[in-house]
Amino acid sequence: MSAVPNPQTIALTGGAGMMATLLRPYLADAGHTVRLLDLAEAAHPRPTESVHVGSVADPEFMTSALEGAAAVIHLGGLHREKTWAELVATNITGTQVTLEAARVNGVGRVLLASSTHAVGFHPTEAAAQDSVLIPRPDTYYGVSKAAVEALGSLYADKYGMKVVSARIGTGGDRPANVRTLGSWLSPADSYRLVEATLSDVGAPGHHVVWAVSANTRGWASLEAGRRIGFEPVDDAEAFAYGVDTTARDEWAELLGGAWASDSHRVGVDNYPHLAVK
Repeated sequence: MSAVPNPQTIALTGGAGMMATLLRPYLADAGHTVRLLDLAEAAHPRPTESVHVGSVADPEFMTSALEGAAAVIHLGGLHREKTWAELVATNITGTQVTLEAARVNGVGRVLLASSTHAVGFHPTEAAAQDSVLIPRPDTYYGVSKAAVEALGSLYADKYGMKVVSARIGTGGDRPANVRTLGSWLSPADSYRLVEATLSDVGAPGHHVVWAVSANTRGWASLEAGRRIGFEPVDDAEAFAYGVDTTARDEWAELLGGAWASDSHRVGVDNYPHLAVK
């Protein structure tokens, strides 16, 4: 991988959320200056971090927040099934506003948080192939992430940006069940994906990659990521001792898991008790 210029100014949307919180120490250790953008105020900012409260769907806020930035890590948005109107307003419009603000400010590197749910109705075994799976969303949320990828493709091709659409398996500090032993993306590997986005490999261009760690039970091909310099090294198996590995994953045959089932209703927040960002 080409050397990554260091330090850089990076805008991190969803800066108060779970994945951003886990990523922030790695960005700080690498010496980057980070702008934490979110509707909520990010906690405990470091000396190299600044907090910016506003919406990714607000063009004025985003254009101002991205001024002078070298890259954007776009984690901001809704991360569960919601109504169509909510997902369009935040995930689709918010991504378009973010990309447009990046273009206006001459930001050449953007990492977009896509999702397994953009391809949730594909058989899990299909993810092992090297070619990029076409969208087969399992929910309105999945549709919104397919749209995120399409917007990334447009801005990369039209404006000569490097845009990485990361189909995230499962974030978090550790895997929680049998399914996530295969789909987990470690915080350290999420930073390795940031490094790959910042590099010159594959620039300009749009790259759809699996954002998962090098899991022993992994089901996804890592080749697309490797082509832009993303080489995950962590393995969820290190945490298998804390997981009931005898439990059956009822929906293991589909990438979307239970989200592709009849019981997971389209347009309804099926997990209202979870405060996930």
